[in-house]
Amino acid sequence: MNFDDFLILLSKIKNKDLPAETSHFKMVPPFRQELLKKQQKAIKTAKKAGVLALFYPDLKHETKFVLTLRKSYKGVHSAQVSFPGGKLEPQDKTLEETALRETCEEVGIPKKNITVVKKLSQVYIPPSNFYVYPYLGFVKKMPKFIKEEAEVETILEINLEDLLNDKLLISKSLKTSYSKLVEVPAFYLNQHIVWGATAMMLSEIKDLIKGCL
Repeated sequence: MNFDDFLILLSKIKNKDLPAETSHFKMVPPFRQELLKKQQKAIKTAKKAGVLALFYPDLKHETKFVLTLRKSYKGVHSAQVSFPGGKLEPQDKTLEETALRETCEEVGIPKKNITVVKKLSQVYIPPSNFYVYPYLGFVKKMPKFIKEEAEVETILEINLEDLLNDKLLISKSLKTSYSKLVEVPAFYLNQHIVWGATAMMLSEIKDLIKGCL
């Protein structure tokens, strides 16, 4: 999609109601409800995180957005694909500020260059006991990405058309932190499996965009 056309879409999306759980449900892993039941006590003290769905024009002025492949580490989100973002820190006045700060730290985009369009629906992540608050934003020019070496394995530049392509919705058997092997709904983007909370958030973005076409 041409980026000028995408900016027109964003102006419509800004005032559109969020589909929230209707979109999230399409990409919910089958074990999520069971995990939510087990987390009823912990959820009351859940930590908070802010992430950013950042869109931009490439050199051909086509619309892309950025995801990151996390480093492998001893944790529940090791080697997973996610949006740039991270946990709320004491210096952050808002979760939007968290998302912008973390985006700058992880992929090198200064927050002064980013226009935030809309706050999206929050997603709870049972394994890490986090509420994640996503934001939708853009930069007007193709950014120069700078990878944060300690946390980010790879920066993924995703074509918007791939997100909108239903043929790239898949079901995949994956080994997770809660099960040896489980079938999950996912997006197949840039030869990576994108599932879980990130897929749920992407599903809402996809539905918002398609609803304005």
